[in-house]
Amino acid sequence: MDVLTLNGITKYYGRIRALNNVSFSVPEGSVFGILGPNGSGKTTMLGIIMDIIRPTSGSFTFFGAPPTATIRKQIGTLLETPNFYHYLSAERNLRIAAEIKGKGLNQIDDVLHKVNLYQRKDSKFQTYSLGMKQRLAIASCLLGDPKVLVFDEPTNGLDPVGIAEIRELIKSIASEGKTIIMASHLLDEVEKVCTHVGILKMGDLLTAGKVDEVLVNEDIVEVSAANLQLLEQTLHSLNGYTSIKKQGEVVQLLYPAGTANLENINEYCYKNGVVLNHLQLKKKSLETKFLELTNK
Repeated sequence: MDVLTLNGITKYYGRIRALNNVSFSVPEGSVFGILGPNGSGKTTMLGIIMDIIRPTSGSFTFFGAPPTATIRKQIGTLLETPNFYHYLSAERNLRIAAEIKGKGLNQIDDVLHKVNLYQRKDSKFQTYSLGMKQRLAIASCLLGDPKVLVFDEPTNGLDPVGIAEIRELIKSIASEGKTIIMASHLLDEVEKVCTHVGILKMGDLLTAGKVDEVLVNEDIVEVSAANLQLLEQTLHSLNGYTSIKKQGEVVQLLYPAGTANLENINEYCYKNGVVLNHLQLKKKSLETKFLELTNK
């Protein structure tokens, strides 16, 4: 079942088009990353699905139905900088948050354990590091046991330790079966945390799907020989690669990541009367793939 489905969402701010006919679905239990450079429309999209911003056109559904106040109560959101009382303890801040929500008062200790802040529950918010503040904000989102969590750039501004902590926390929450929708401009974050991804560029959805299909890693093998034509003919009957193309004086073979075997390629060519004068393995990184998508 799909938790969220967007149908042709378009948003204009005056003459500026922030989103252009965006459609995709978020499967239940997934960690869905909305990936794109700053200004690509990620925050606008999250604002629309949380009913903070009205779309110019298009519609969306949660759990197959138009969004209602009841459905929204099943969603925990972290869209901005954590907003807590600086002079109050973590526990007291969460108590206030639970009272505002009207639920979750009996879960405060539990969510503090989940975000690894229980030992500091009596410390004032102002004594927390940025990473701890962000984890407390996620604890607040978890009050009331929502089915879906929506995060906007959850690791923004954090140091490497804070980033690692938030990533592990997101994976831990996802392992409980919750659906997480998160915006990020960091390719590395999406690769490490998300199961699915939608890539935005200047309001256009370039592609959406499973991370390991959209951001596929590849091995590129470059080969060359004195007789390029014979080399190409010979390689066409070689098995294992996904595509072949000529690039100047070399032929490129693309393989799924980790499957290219240079020894086998060399032996195959030699047995078929082709002596290679160039044989090199190159990795096609996720960064390359991402840049290809966003620059096309």
